[in-house]
Amino acid sequence: MRIAQVAPLFETVPPRLYGGTERVVATLTDELVSMGHQVTLFAAAGSHTKGRLCPTIERALRLDSTPLKSEVAAHLAMLEEVRRVADRFDVLHFHTELLHLPMFAEIAEKCVTTLHGRLDIAGLERAYRCWNVHGLVSISERQRTPMPRANWLATVPHGLAAGEYRESSAPQEYLAFLGRISPEKAPDVAIRIALKAQVPLKIAAKVDPVDRAYFETAVRPLLAHPLIEFIGEIGEAEKPGFLTNARALVFPIRWPEPFGLVMIEAMACGTPVIAMDEGAVPEVIEHGRSGFIVRTEDEVLEALGALDRLSRRVVRASFERRFTARRMAHDYVNVYHSLLGSRPSSLMQVV
Repeated sequence: MRIAQVAPLFETVPPRLYGGTERVVATLTDELVSMGHQVTLFAAAGSHTKGRLCPTIERALRLDSTPLKSEVAAHLAMLEEVRRVADRFDVLHFHTELLHLPMFAEIAEKCVTTLHGRLDIAGLERAYRCWNVHGLVSISERQRTPMPRANWLATVPHGLAAGEYRESSAPQEYLAFLGRISPEKAPDVAIRIALKAQVPLKIAAKVDPVDRAYFETAVRPLLAHPLIEFIGEIGEAEKPGFLTNARALVFPIRWPEPFGLVMIEAMACGTPVIAMDEGAVPEVIEHGRSGFIVRTEDEVLEALGALDRLSRRVVRASFERRFTARRMAHDYVNVYHSLLGSRPSSLMQVV
């Protein structure tokens, strides 16, 4: 098939540092190319792909130091470029949430939209009803809950390239917190748990400007303890080692997480996950096999004491069975075929 992957422009694809959606788009694009499909990636310059790159801005928005810039304008210009060449593709796969919906309503029959964010936000359901001709893909069943009657085509959980991660049979004694410093990610809870358990905690996370006040008031005062090490934001090259050497990943979220990519990154390293029972966590973690699903801080402490019952090889096997890039790509190809089922077969170019 001739497939366009349309990425958000906030980060490069894959991201140099933090960026879940861009990481998934990069993995999916490369895997589709490996399967023989012709894939064009619309993304920021500086992106890297096995497919054909069509850069639409000079640098990713988060890397652009221009003091005044319009993120909406950058995305609209990219979408206009996609629309201009839309007839060259069998499928247009968007990862830009809802921004493209009105622009592509007339050719919605060849469009797939994966929603990567939370949907329990006022106004979203009404907007998706306005352009209900677009077929949507969720990344978990839990993500759909606020919009159960939307035009859902499928649920496709994220996947990662299995070869990028290796398990360790001799991890170090620290706990890992990886991602973003924000109230909903609850690094303060992770710190409190580590101090109660008297185990080291390493925090590899970025601080967005919007979360700076939370970091300064709720997190920074806790970082002085010798058990707590704040590393800051790390890149893709550093992430596998950080996770592989951890005894466990702690994921004490306080929000309806649509998926939680960091959980399968840890599983790919054979590192068990201790996660609060929120959002898609029960769809990702197999309780007692790839980690523990908990509801209170006391249950987190109990789970820490039970980590030796888990086999890191079994954790890795859970990832290989459920969350590889190949599985994700196959799922999306099934979605594409379903979408194109009523269209002439001459448009299909499957190798």
